[in-house]
Amino acid sequence: MNIEFIEARDIPDAWFQCIDRVLEKGREYRIERGSYRGQKRLELDYVVIRIKYPGTRPLLPDIPPHLGIPNPVSEEYLNRYLLYLMTSVKRPEEEYTYGQYLEKQIQEVIRMYKEDGFETNQACMTVGDPSCIYMKDPPCLRLIDTRIRDGRLHFFVYFRSWDLWNGMPANLASIQLLKEYMAGEIGVEDGEIIASSKGLHLYDYVWEIAKKRRMKP
Repeated sequence: MNIEFIEARDIPDAWFQCIDRVLEKGREYRIERGSYRGQKRLELDYVVIRIKYPGTRPLLPDIPPHLGIPNPVSEEYLNRYLLYLMTSVKRPEEEYTYGQYLEKQIQEVIRMYKEDGFETNQACMTVGDPSCIYMKDPPCLRLIDTRIRDGRLHFFVYFRSWDLWNGMPANLASIQLLKEYMAGEIGVEDGEIIASSKGLHLYDYVWEIAKKRRMKP
């Protein structure tokens, strides 16, 4: 097992560094179960990503225009995804939303910090329940832990599986917006994001596009 550590300035920088690291060190394998079964992934064994200033705008990836590559996430999609993350509203075609697990926990964490104080290790929000193991596509995001230090709200995020090209930028941008909302409600400043995953990957259909964004041979 190889554990990779990445320290990034902001979310676009984290995305770019992760693309470079996966292309350099990712393990190639064919998917036997899960999304895009039968296709290939490049995947890191385990990665820890520290983002020191995740609130820096823009939140979405930086794509130099001359590359001719569309941004993997649009602002419109980000706005829709934020509702998916924060509320329990579910469309007919959706098996679940993160919000169905997080909506009540978000308000409880805010209440906990405001009423009980900042010195606690209990303000941890989980996604999923035991029945998720039987889903065709169980939730990828499983944990948002929190901590307030030096007047700033920090998030510690875990993904069991994490699509780097499309998923990571949308996930982190919406999680950052959630953190800003919670920090405002609690009355503290915005802090860092430390994210980890044992399944950060690029699917084979984006390998060439990712190499083009990396701007290396």
